[in-house]
Amino acid sequence: MYNRPDEVAELLESLTKQTDKGFEVLVIEDGSSVPCKEVCEKYVDKLDLHYYFKPNSGRSETRNYGMERASGEWFIIYDSDVIVPPSYIATVREELAKNPVDCYGGPDAADDSFSDVQKAINYSMTSIMTTGGIRGATKNKEKFSPRSFNMGISKKCFTTVGGYKNMIGEDIDLSIRIKEAGFKTTLIPEAYVYHKRRVDLMKFFRQVNTFGKGRVLLGELHPGSLKLVHLLPAVFVLGNIALVLLTVACAFVWGWCSLLLLTPIAVFVLGVFCESLVKNKSLKIALLSIVASYMQLFGYGTGFLGECLTHRARKKSQEELYK
Repeated sequence: MYNRPDEVAELLESLTKQTDKGFEVLVIEDGSSVPCKEVCEKYVDKLDLHYYFKPNSGRSETRNYGMERASGEWFIIYDSDVIVPPSYIATVREELAKNPVDCYGGPDAADDSFSDVQKAINYSMTSIMTTGGIRGATKNKEKFSPRSFNMGISKKCFTTVGGYKNMIGEDIDLSIRIKEAGFKTTLIPEAYVYHKRRVDLMKFFRQVNTFGKGRVLLGELHPGSLKLVHLLPAVFVLGNIALVLLTVACAFVWGWCSLLLLTPIAVFVLGVFCESLVKNKSLKIALLSIVASYMQLFGYGTGFLGECLTHRARKKSQEELYK
């Protein structure tokens, strides 16, 4: 937790409604100036809850701090901005009993209570058209890389690999090291959470821009981990810019006919609009999904390209990058 008491209240409230009550909750306050201790105190009679306050050191060290103090044999990590469906714990326990693994991840979804912007951002982060299905829509469960907004790891696995490293893309780095150590990972599609994400489109842009920078660093740290799908946002950015410049240049010769060069962009925009309209059943969210999708692809793509050219992220701390 870092300065988000309102979010943790929603998370804890959702945990009180779990059909399976066999779990403890640890809330680790990472040096917040706006702590959530008073919020947590309201739930000590409803949950087996343990609150810790520590000096600020970033997400990775804070997660490790919590897992070192947990008493269970399995750790489940959530971001503070998620709401957990009532059947989540029961679903995970049942799935792990049938298919024992060392680490799992689950997808995210948008709750009906989310704002239109939040639903549009959720679309942009989960659609095949924008992320290629790598955040939960993939059919190959074993190749899925669990992410820390919704992730479970056994104590044995955590202890063996040494937990999180203090770096950009720390959850993907952890997933890679888990697989390299010979542990088995999977996706549990039914173990979804409602992920609120950023409620501001510019904050969302800055967040995914950092993700793009982190992907370059992860590719250097783990050779072979960089896949074609990770390059697509950068290709999307360069392609859009090239098409717009070419259209402007050809307008002097072809006139209005030069607009035909923008057909690929129009097809993409129409595809996003139609898919979001069917999924969200809202004209406004469908239009916002176009904006959010461009924010997501341009944010990630420019971050990726910028880091390839400048390597500036290497010189900045994690805290600076996530402001």
